[in-house]
Order: sequence, then C-alpha cells, then structure tokens
Amino acid sequence: MEKGFNLKTLVQEKTRLAFLWTKILDTPFWAMFNMLPFILYKDLQASSFEIAVIIALKPLSAIISMYWSDHLSKKGWSLKNNILLSNLIRHLPFFLFPWVSNPWFFIFAFGLNMALYRGAQPAWMEILKVNLPGVAKEKTFAFGSALGYIGDAIIPFVIGMALDGVEQGWRYIFPITALISLFPLVFQWHIPLKEDLELKANPIKSSLKDHVVSPWKSTFQLIKKRRDFAYFQIGFILGGSGLIIMQPALPAFFFDNLKLSYTELAVALTFCKGIGFALSTPFWTRFIGREDIFRFTSHVIAIAALFPFFLLFAKFNLIWLYLGYIGYGIMQAGSNLSWNMSGPIFSKDEDSSLFTTVNVVTVGLRGLVAPALGSILNSYFGSQAPLIGGALLCLLATERLFSYSRKLGFSKRQA
Repeated sequence: MEKGFNLKTLVQEKTRLAFLWTKILDTPFWAMFNMLPFILYKDLQASSFEIAVIIALKPLSAIISMYWSDHLSKKGWSLKNNILLSNLIRHLPFFLFPWVSNPWFFIFAFGLNMALYRGAQPAWMEILKVNLPGVAKEKTFAFGSALGYIGDAIIPFVIGMALDGVEQGWRYIFPITALISLFPLVFQWHIPLKEDLELKANPIKSSLKDHVVSPWKSTFQLIKKRRDFAYFQIGFILGGSGLIIMQPALPAFFFDNLKLSYTELAVALTFCKGIGFALSTPFWTRFIGREDIFRFTSHVIAIAALFPFFLLFAKFNLIWLYLGYIGYGIMQAGSNLSWNMSGPIFSKDEDSSLFTTVNVVTVGLRGLVAPALGSILNSYFGSQAPLIGGALLCLLATERLFSYSRKLGFSKRQA
C-alpha cells in the first residue's frame, strides 16, 4: 500500500514539475513573442497586409496544429513525444533572427511556433488529467500559468529598455529566450505515463485523404454528438472573434496614435497583463469549481467587452491603457482556465484530447474570418471601428453563454 502510494505521489510530482518548469522557463520567450507584430510594424516597416497575416496566423495556426496532433497519433507516438518534439522544433527558427531581414521569415516563425505550441496542448491536457487526480489538474494548470505571468512583472522593464536602448536589440534577445525555453525538455522527458498512453506497437496506416479528412470528421462527429459542447463552442467563438477583430488596429493605434515607446508597450502587454493574470488566478480557480462552465465563461467574456473602451480612453491619459491591460490579464486568466479545462470537464471519463482538439480547431475557424474583418474595418473606418465591433461581439457571446446555461438547466458546475 505504501509503495503504491509513493509511486502515485512520484508520478504527480514529476508531472507537476515538468508543467511548472515549462511555464516558468517559457516566460521570457513569450514576453518577446507577443511583441513580434509590433516589432515588425515599427522596426521592419511591415505592410498592413503583413500585419494582418501575422495576426491571422495566431488563430489559423490552430488548424495546422490539428494535423500535427493527428499525424503523431496515427504514427503511434506517445503524448510525451508530442510535447518534446513540438517544444524543440517550434523554437528553432528564432535562432536565425540575427541574420534574417525578410518579414515573411518572421511571419513563418510566428506561425510555426503557434501551430506546434497548440498542437501539444491536447497532449498536455490529457497527461494532466490522467496523472493529476480531481481538482489537482486545474490547480496545477492555473498555478503554472500564474507563475509565468508573475515573471512578466519583471521582464518588461528589462526587455523594454533593451529594445529602446539598443537598435534592433530584439534580434539577439529572441535566440537567448528560445534557448532558455529548451531547458524544460529535461523535465518533460521524465514525465511518467501509464501504459495505455505510451508508444503503441502498431501505428495506424492511413492514406493522404484520410489524414486530411480524419481530424475534421472526428471534430464534427463530436460536435454533433455533444449538443452541450457545441453550445459552448458557439459562445467561445463569438467571444474570441471579438478579441481577434481588435488586433489589426493595435500596432498603428499604439505607435501612431498613442506614440508608445517599446518600454511603455512592454509594461502594458506583460507587466500590467501579468499582474491582472496572477492576482485573479486564485479567484478564477475557486470560481470554476462553483459555477458551470457556461456561466464561468460568460463572466470572463463580459470583462473582455470592457477592454476596448479602456484603450479609447488612453488617448487622454496612458493610465487607462495600463488599467485596460490589467483587466485584460484578469480576463485572460479566466479564459485560459476555461479554454484548457473545458476538454477535461466535458469529457468526464472519456479521452479529453479530442475535446481539446475541437477547441483548437474552432480557434482556427474564427481565424479565417475575424482578422480579415478587423483589417477591413480598420482600413475603411479607422482604428475605433474594430475596437467597438469587438466589444459588441463579446457582449453577444456573454448573453449566449448565459442563455445556454439556463437552457441546459445548470445549477452548479457540470458538463
């Protein structure tokens, strides 16, 4: 009995360490990565089309990630190998940043990183579900995410001063942060897996047609089978689209209208957002245990609807920008928990990886439309139009999710 207990504790501890160190050591890289569209606009004079493409790639990469996960599954690769390989490959292009000047290479690096990062998420969620019992998976996920954002409270001052003080200093910061992000490979390699999650002896052989169609077929079969999960996806797509529509207007709005320096931008994007994320994470972690996933997410997206109005007020005083990103961090903490935990919550005793994959796919589907719509609104009506349009979509998503909660008869957390 004691031996079994110790083995179980060891599995949990190694899983927690791998996840937490991945989040911590990835923090400097993500602080730089999230500034890449703004760097392209300011330092490489990227065109509005190139900015629209890089913004669209963030959600569109989800579709590519779906094929990554499906391909490795068909080849019989384990969940752990998915995580290891994706973490290695997605960082490699950033080591070439000191010698490349073509904006399209940076756009490629951006898309590849997002695709492989999201491609590993179903594997991470299934490992957490299997190795961490009960609410431990949610607490570990929330704590790891919060640790990353606490790091963001320090990093922006260093990065901002380096970007403002050293001409194109970002070219050298990117490979340094990418190297740091590879250190967690050691912890990921030692994640214990149950036998049924390890490498299968006989990989599944499939034609190119099956490889292309299979993920979509599985996605639509699950959506058709689970009406509650389909309702959740509708609400999340509307809210996510509201946030994405705003993005094409932000680089020009920040540098041309607000005249921000890199330091001011980094403080808003990482420090303020990180403070909001870290401070609100304990609240969201408790709240998701008391509310059903629909009501929980409706509260999260309601906060997102307020964000663009803070940006508009920033024209009068930059304090509104910083307050807006504190609020954005609060929203993102809840959204992060809702998006990643919805798979395990809805799947119950089933394999959660397919549910998480559907989440990833729907992110890609909204990426086909929302960035282009935001770019059109920005081009024809100015930067305020995407901000207001995004707020309206977030309000609609809030109403829909709250309505679905009542329609499905939720009175407490269930799925």
